[in-house]
Amino acid sequence: MATSVRIPGLVLTEHEFSVPLDHARADGPKITVFAREIADPDGLDRPLLVYLQGGPGHEAPRPSRTTPSWLPRALREYRVLMLDQRGTGRSTPVGTLSGTPAEQAEYLTHFRADAIVRDAEFVRRQLGVEKWSVLGQSFGGFCTLAYLSHAPESLAEAFFAGGLPPIARHPDEVYTKTFANLIERNRRYYLRYPGDHGRVEALLPMLDDGAVVLPDGSPLTARLFRQLGYVLGAGGGEETLHYLLERDPTSPAFAHDVANSLPFTARNPLYSVIHESSYSDGFATRWSAERVLPDEFHTDRTLFTGEHVFPWLFDDYHGLRPMKETAELLAAHEWPRLYDAEMLRECTVPAAAAIYADDMYVERTFSEETARVIPTLRPWITNEYEHNGLRASGEHVIGRLIDLVRGRV
Repeated sequence: MATSVRIPGLVLTEHEFSVPLDHARADGPKITVFAREIADPDGLDRPLLVYLQGGPGHEAPRPSRTTPSWLPRALREYRVLMLDQRGTGRSTPVGTLSGTPAEQAEYLTHFRADAIVRDAEFVRRQLGVEKWSVLGQSFGGFCTLAYLSHAPESLAEAFFAGGLPPIARHPDEVYTKTFANLIERNRRYYLRYPGDHGRVEALLPMLDDGAVVLPDGSPLTARLFRQLGYVLGAGGGEETLHYLLERDPTSPAFAHDVANSLPFTARNPLYSVIHESSYSDGFATRWSAERVLPDEFHTDRTLFTGEHVFPWLFDDYHGLRPMKETAELLAAHEWPRLYDAEMLRECTVPAAAAIYADDMYVERTFSEETARVIPTLRPWITNEYEHNGLRASGEHVIGRLIDLVRGRV
């Protein structure tokens, strides 16, 4: 059943769909997938653009007339379908899982980009749409590439915003590159805020003594604290980290701000347990980030890490401890291929990709490599934005992508 409401300047229509957990077993267990259709009151008959959020494990944005920033530009040409990817938002959530670790791991093997694409196809058919366009941000771009690999006939256009992934590259190659990028980000950060180096050095012994405790009761360990480097990949991230370090580390505000800035927490366990698998185009990850961690991070504890999941995370963060064995099983899982290079080489879907020259999360050279595989894709390589360009300057970024696909620039 679909229900519609009107808010100032928008018509919102809410859809819920019962889809198979495993699309290869249509008669098996079902989960719910939620989607919110957003339209300008004067554009109720415009074509659909499906938005695929970053993550994995993050729900779609909750819209207003001006949020997210790219929405007003999109609504001039489309209705927008915000898909809460399986396991997120109003779709059947992944929180506390029942069953044995093996049963939990088997369940979570169905939450990667390939399953999200099959959900989108289920929704498209249910809505009676012949073709629609798709916009993928970050991990949503990984889903978009999977869409072009497996159901290109359903797409009118494809837009990538900072999420054009490598094809058939081992996760070890990916993390080796991202760690190199991160070392450079650390250098730039301490060059901008040299006093913060001393702040971090003074803080580390306090963390070793368990002097800072997060709101959930987890001691803030030094290695958990270093994950705050995650924020350095977004525009304004250096300031975010600096202003956090300005706080008195013994104050409750410091612990709360750290907890709110850490990437991998119990608020979103799906992000933690399947994050590495999103880079696995046919491999077992076997804790890739942990294995290829450069020596610099072992010898210099003032270096921040980033969007990297380590096995110790499921010890240090209390809320994730129940998923420790499950995470180990998923790290050993042999994942199937996500992308079909031959299909992509024959692609006829008009496409455009924003490739951020200094992207800390998605290696630029790998994105360019993938762009060369797809004959219809027009890459836009820019250092004007960080990885969060679509959020930081949405109207410009989506407008540029649309113009590239339409041949206006």
